[in-house]
Amino acid sequence: MLTENAITPSGICSPPNAAAPLSTNHFTVAAPQPVNPADCPGWDALVTAHPRCSFFHGAAWAKTLQGAYGFTPVYFTANEVDGRSSILPLMEVNSWLTGRRGVALPFTDDCEPLYSDAASIRNLIQAALEFGRTRGWKSVECRGGRELFGEAPASLAFYGHSVDLEEDEDRMFARLESSVRRAIRKAEKGGVTVTVSGSLEAMKVFYALQCKTRKKHGLPPQPFVFFQHIHEHILSHNLGMVVIARHENRPIAASVYFQLGTRAVYKYGASDEAFQHLRGANLVMWEAIRWLTRQGAKTLHLGRTSIGNEGLRRFKLGWGAEEQKIEYVKYDLRKGRFVTDADESTGWYNRVFNVLPIGLSRLIGAVLYRHCA
Repeated sequence: MLTENAITPSGICSPPNAAAPLSTNHFTVAAPQPVNPADCPGWDALVTAHPRCSFFHGAAWAKTLQGAYGFTPVYFTANEVDGRSSILPLMEVNSWLTGRRGVALPFTDDCEPLYSDAASIRNLIQAALEFGRTRGWKSVECRGGRELFGEAPASLAFYGHSVDLEEDEDRMFARLESSVRRAIRKAEKGGVTVTVSGSLEAMKVFYALQCKTRKKHGLPPQPFVFFQHIHEHILSHNLGMVVIARHENRPIAASVYFQLGTRAVYKYGASDEAFQHLRGANLVMWEAIRWLTRQGAKTLHLGRTSIGNEGLRRFKLGWGAEEQKIEYVKYDLRKGRFVTDADESTGWYNRVFNVLPIGLSRLIGAVLYRHCA
């Protein structure tokens, strides 16, 4: 049950109805209702009280998705007996192409429901399903937390990898696989330099490399406006940074990292294939680990990896990462049952985007990503 003390009173958002747009008026209710973290000043403190929280549960990511794509935050929360709150983060994606649905959360690798009491979070899941029916959602998807759904099949499954960070850099370096250590030393000896920045200019440098990398992988890049919102809501508030490797002043690799409290995440990586032999990406990751550790981070999540992508899996394991399974669950509200999906990270379209000019791929990505979420 949601009470006045679940979050600060100024952060409570009024419940929408099926016929009207989602509202942001304030109210106090006795039953679980959706809230918008952007309107809740104490939201991040609420989130970081949970040991399993991630950056993606925080308000900055909600603001980024809402600002860049117009998705509507509908997060459900309720008090628990231990003083924490159950939290079920959801976004309403309203697309004429793919339909209206609830996703937890779009463009997020892993964002499981947060809870101490299973009964409390199951009540929130039920409330979200009922809310989705009133809104005409096709489905509700949770990216993590499959244990809450009994015998429900995973709609999608991935590998997840997390690195425990420690202040002793020598010991942390020794934990890396020998091939990773050699790559870092090769980059340093080859004259590769690394900078850490939260500026919009750094984001532009990353995006230029990202467009090249997405072309190599046969995928369209997300629109730059998305990365502008990342800068506005995340980087400019010291919740993340861009790490760039350069050789003779030319950017050759870059990555984007986020941090909330003691938890950090490696979200995006890109590089210039022509300079892969210099191992700039390895030096970027190592310098990011050192930087995040100095900023108080205790863990670094390396994102999801498709089950069949053995090369990326080996790269992440080389950093001394612990491997987990990330399992999504999707409930089809129209069929009244759990459903499965196919991992669409690879397909015939990879060959198409591999040959398209970057400019055209950017235009297509600007249209598609709002719908695919």
